[in-house]
Order: sequence, then C-alpha cells, then structure tokens
Amino acid sequence: MMPVGLAHYLVVSAVLFTLGLIGVLARRNLLLVYMSLELMLNAANLALAAFSRFNDQLDGQIMVFFIITVAAAEVAVGLALIVALCRQRRITRLDELTYLKL
Repeated sequence: MMPVGLAHYLVVSAVLFTLGLIGVLARRNLLLVYMSLELMLNAANLALAAFSRFNDQLDGQIMVFFIITVAAAEVAVGLALIVALCRQRRITRLDELTYLKL
C-alpha cells in the first residue's frame, strides 16, 4: 500500500479548487455560485492543513480553524441574504439580477 503524501493532498485540493472555479465562472444559479465559492475556500483550507501537517507545524492548522469559523459566519449571513433576495424577486439566476447594477 502506497502512503498518502503531500502531493496527493495538493492534487485533491487543486481538483476541488478547479471545480469551484468552474462553478463560479458558469454563473447560472446564485446558490451554485455561493456553494462554489465555499468549495474554493475549503480547497485552500485543505492545502494549508496539508502543508502544516507535513511540515510538523501547528500554525497552519490553527489558521484553518479560524478560517472555518469565519466561513461559518459568512455562510449564515450570505445564505440569509440570498434567501431574502430570492424571496423578494422570485429569481435565482444571476443574469436576471440586473437591478443590482449601478
């Protein structure tokens, strides 16, 4: 059995980040874009935790803990804003949200 190394974690992180980037660039649904942004954040957290683990430092893992805490607060506020916007306008497609432009 081959041991799991740093390169394996970084490949998984890159794949997750790429999937999130594709979701953001597709820009179809407001919730899909929001989930894609969170996926990209978690991919960065995975890379940071992997670097921290393989360098035997706890600094990166502590930073990941704080990033996840801030991301949880962001999810609560962001999801509430998205739900309020969808209830008010009855739309979830980003190309239909032209009234937000200046």
